[in-house]
Amino acid sequence: MSMESIYLAIPLASLVGAILAGFFGKQIGRAGAHWVAILGVGTSFALSCLVLKDVAFDGAPIFNQSLYTWMVSDGIRFEIGFLIDSLTALMMVVVTSVSLMVHIYTIGYMHDDPGYQRFFSYISLFTFSMLMLVMSNNFLQLFFGWEAVGLVSYLLIGFWYTRDTAIYANLKAFLVNRVGDFGFLLGIAVIVMYTGSLDYYEVFDRADRMVTATTQVIPGIDWAVITLACILLFVGAMGKSAQVPLHVWLPDSMEGPTPISALIHAATMVTAGIFMVARMSPLFELSETALSVVIIIGATTAFFMGLVGIVQNDIKRVVAYSTLSQLGYMTVALGASAYSAAIFHLMTHAFFKALLFLAAGSVIIAMHHEQDIRKMGGLKKYMPITYWVSLAGTLALIGFPGFAGYFSKDAIIVATQNATVPGAGYAYVMVLLGVFVTAFYSFRMFFLVFHGDERMDQHTKEHLHETAPVVTIPLILLAIPSVIIGWLTIEAILFGDFFDKAIFTLSEHGSMAAVAEIFDGPFNFVKHSVFSVPTYLAAAGVGAAWFIYLKKPSIAEWGKEKFRFIYNLLDQKYYFDRFNEIVFATTSRGIGHVFWRLGDALVIDGLVVNGSARFVGWVSGVVRHVQTGYLNHYAFVMITGLILLLGWAVLG
Repeated sequence: MSMESIYLAIPLASLVGAILAGFFGKQIGRAGAHWVAILGVGTSFALSCLVLKDVAFDGAPIFNQSLYTWMVSDGIRFEIGFLIDSLTALMMVVVTSVSLMVHIYTIGYMHDDPGYQRFFSYISLFTFSMLMLVMSNNFLQLFFGWEAVGLVSYLLIGFWYTRDTAIYANLKAFLVNRVGDFGFLLGIAVIVMYTGSLDYYEVFDRADRMVTATTQVIPGIDWAVITLACILLFVGAMGKSAQVPLHVWLPDSMEGPTPISALIHAATMVTAGIFMVARMSPLFELSETALSVVIIIGATTAFFMGLVGIVQNDIKRVVAYSTLSQLGYMTVALGASAYSAAIFHLMTHAFFKALLFLAAGSVIIAMHHEQDIRKMGGLKKYMPITYWVSLAGTLALIGFPGFAGYFSKDAIIVATQNATVPGAGYAYVMVLLGVFVTAFYSFRMFFLVFHGDERMDQHTKEHLHETAPVVTIPLILLAIPSVIIGWLTIEAILFGDFFDKAIFTLSEHGSMAAVAEIFDGPFNFVKHSVFSVPTYLAAAGVGAAWFIYLKKPSIAEWGKEKFRFIYNLLDQKYYFDRFNEIVFATTSRGIGHVFWRLGDALVIDGLVVNGSARFVGWVSGVVRHVQTGYLNHYAFVMITGLILLLGWAVLG
């Protein structure tokens, strides 16, 4: 089989699984649906590993070819094609490996759900969409994958469509992403306008045209076109990767089943924005203003969304806010021109975040679908496997030395400290404080769920037990990379030549050079943690959570009452939802009502539809009086008409 055939088979295998499970679900049954979906994604994973080996170890040249041309318009080619380099290969393996674990886990989590086949079809389609996105070599296919993951996320968040909360959540996700996607589409339009191409490499080669050109977004103020294009592209990333203020959809996405929460938050959808900015590094590197916007938005998200996680009591929402915060870390790395660190954290985060979500799902199953951590406690003795894998995932999340999250997060912090882009100082403070916050809310959840008093009801307690192997095996398989993947890959990804041909960085943006100075092998990098501030902040966060929630629980209630304003601010998520409800939703509904009254009710219904009907009725009422049915009336009219015609003829 040629490599081109392998590249084509990778996304199509998942698509075939989705089609078979979706359209033929009744014929093949529940077991048939999960087998075709798992075989499809499993094939995609195996072939992706082969591609990564080919790229990373065998030194295969970059594959950049179009498969077919869809349309040519005014010299611009609209094509479907693949770009396979080290960045693509790594993303393909991350997406397919996490998706495969989620597929297997779903057998246990969704086994009683009536929409079993439909769910497997959706998650396989989700995987196909993300693969098309990361494998694209042009903006057309990128946009196709971009919109496809948005569509499938809408279907999956609202999977339980009989719940009002699920319908509200998927509509919210869809609308917020439309805002980001509008900016993304405008960014692509600017690029096409100034470069005349949709192909990545052609755009990168012609980027100097955008550097020298200016435009006026606001009359009288000149904008560099490259800055405008990059900021508009980043608006799209803000929607997909849930950065402030377009973050509001992500916590509500928890209304979908837990497997899709893991897939959205770990390997697909939210990572699309991070990947896109890294792929567009040859453009972003040419605009310091755009990088400054990126690093400030990322830092704000990393710290302030982490704070909201402290007051959450739904087990899935705590993990969701940790996703927002960690996406902020990745965005900070992008703004600091540490693109390799951002992708490295994307990879490590995919494993331990999928692990944490699926572990939360294991707890939810055991707790009979109870998600409030205040009604849990002491689960360690009932669920030992879930306990230990959750501990591994939590330690990776807080960046505990030696775990996967430590290697990637510490690299981001050091790179940010040494970045020169405006806003880097603010970002460094935010990501540093975020370390304490992450450790605090992560172990708050861990202690409340697995330690302390047993706060569940007696019926739940009597039936508590470890979940089935089909659930725990994916947890164990995800826990392994959550612990060791950093040791195995940090040197190649961050300090080797792995991304040399995939990511472009200007020599003056040398934040990663500072990280390289303190790196002398993975073991010494871990030894460096003994003297690093983030390690002490993480330890302080764990210690504070242990003391407040296990030793002196009264402190939590005291703090809640003492700092009621701050608690309410965090509990209301900084009132973003309220603001959107009042300013956008209410205003839009009000404007719509006005247009309905003036346009629909008055003009269309009043004048056009009902008005024309009333006019025809009136004319008919007048005309029907002419038809009396009396012969003498008709004779009189005919004679009168004849006289008038004769008079007109004679006089004329």
